[in-house]
Amino acid sequence: MSRTRIAATAIGLAGVLAASQAQAQTASSSDQEIALLKQQLKMLEQKLDKLQSQTAANTAATAKTKVEAKAEAKAEARSEAKAVVANANAAIPLKGPVPVSGAVVTMPNNRPTICTADGANCVAITSRVHWDVGGYNYRPNTAATVPQKLDSGENIRRARIGVVGKFLEDWNFALIYDFGGSSDGFGGTGAAGATPVGFLPGGGTSGIENAWVSYTGLKPFGGKLSIEAGVMDLAWTLDESMSSNDIPFMERASVGLIAQNIAAGDFRSAIGARWYNDVFWAGAYVTGPTTGAVHSASSVSPPGTSEQYGAVARVAGQVVSGNGYSVHLGGDAEWLIQPPRNLIANTQTLTLSDRPELRIDPTTLISTGAIANVAGAQVYGVEAAATYGSLYLQGEYYWFNIDRNANTSVPLIGAPSLKFQGGYAEAAYVLTGESRKYNPSNAAYGGVKPNNPFSLDGGGWGAWEIAGRYSTMDLNNQLATAAGIAGGRQTVYTLALNWYVNGNVRFMLDYLHGTVSKQASPISTADVGSKFDAIAMRTQFAF
Repeated sequence: MSRTRIAATAIGLAGVLAASQAQAQTASSSDQEIALLKQQLKMLEQKLDKLQSQTAANTAATAKTKVEAKAEAKAEARSEAKAVVANANAAIPLKGPVPVSGAVVTMPNNRPTICTADGANCVAITSRVHWDVGGYNYRPNTAATVPQKLDSGENIRRARIGVVGKFLEDWNFALIYDFGGSSDGFGGTGAAGATPVGFLPGGGTSGIENAWVSYTGLKPFGGKLSIEAGVMDLAWTLDESMSSNDIPFMERASVGLIAQNIAAGDFRSAIGARWYNDVFWAGAYVTGPTTGAVHSASSVSPPGTSEQYGAVARVAGQVVSGNGYSVHLGGDAEWLIQPPRNLIANTQTLTLSDRPELRIDPTTLISTGAIANVAGAQVYGVEAAATYGSLYLQGEYYWFNIDRNANTSVPLIGAPSLKFQGGYAEAAYVLTGESRKYNPSNAAYGGVKPNNPFSLDGGGWGAWEIAGRYSTMDLNNQLATAAGIAGGRQTVYTLALNWYVNGNVRFMLDYLHGTVSKQASPISTADVGSKFDAIAMRTQFAF
């Protein structure tokens, strides 16, 4: 019942009551009639209350019904939406799990490296730059001394970039090109008439420094065996077995370089093997020419030769090793079996020479010149090194024998063999407490890795090292005879200060004082020697 109907009923009852009261007043009704009317009014009020309660209950029921209806409608709409989405999803192909990438990129020692997920195949980019600047105070003993001057300036000693890596875990490779050298840039090989064009006084320049492959799947006698072939850096001599990124001085000692240049050293073609464990190392290789050689025995300009071949062997090891100390000993042998031969001039020669342990100016100060009728050469050496905390000691000594009995019909025929010798001793100390670690794969010590790399934010200052070296090389033999060689005797004292900024950057400062004792010829005692002082700095980065 609506509120309007209830109000009308109340108004009607009030009208009846008013009419009855008027009639009573006019008719002087009795009290009995009044009592009856009151009873009727009370009954009407009770009925009115009941109707109001019923109306409220109906209103609440209606609202509840509407809410339930709305909720039901929402549930139905939601169900229909889910059905639509389900149908849409059913129409779209299900995506499988995202496949795991087949390559893993890492940066060990800041070297970009890509490997397969199992680590069996890897390729990495490697590079090093050694930029040298410096100057000489060069003093020739006489006007007959050659040269009369050494040039101060700069040189990109090494500028290498390439790739290294492995296939199927056991096959290793490297391909590295060096854009630097004793004279940075490219040495020409052309000629204008009989005059070579483009040859640089520093000798070998830019070229393929490494191009080799090795197999390391065999592990006999509890060690590791590496069978290698191609163009490589042979781990022959202790100095050469240590990376140029790690040596305490800007250049290696002359005696080792002269020995290596016969049948070993950088850029050398070779095939051989090395076996090693944590204590012992042994290796042997058959070697050929270096990269850049003219592969023609009949070439006139530039002059060509037949390809040489030789062999090298080395045994070495860390014979003593303890907490904070170690001792290394080794022996080296090298043989030039077939020297290069010029079939046009019918000559077979060998030259031993080196620069004054610095390459700002690539001019050599000691040299045998072209030794004629060389049938072969042998070099034997001993090596030793030791560490005690931050102290590092190293030294080597080598003996040379050059046979001169080749049948070339060029004087001097049947000359006696030549003998030369030289060596060095060096010491280095890391002021900041770091030490050099032993590398069994090359039987040599590694570089200095700073415990606290230089950082303005972190407060580190890198590692600081001081070093000193005495070096001597004697290329004089059989003086006062026509068959002798007056190549000169060189002695160099070097002091070094090295700052290892971090694992990739190093600055080096070297001071050199040297003397060259040399006479004009084997039978002339005229002084053509010299003295020099030099200071140079190297800026280096490598990864």
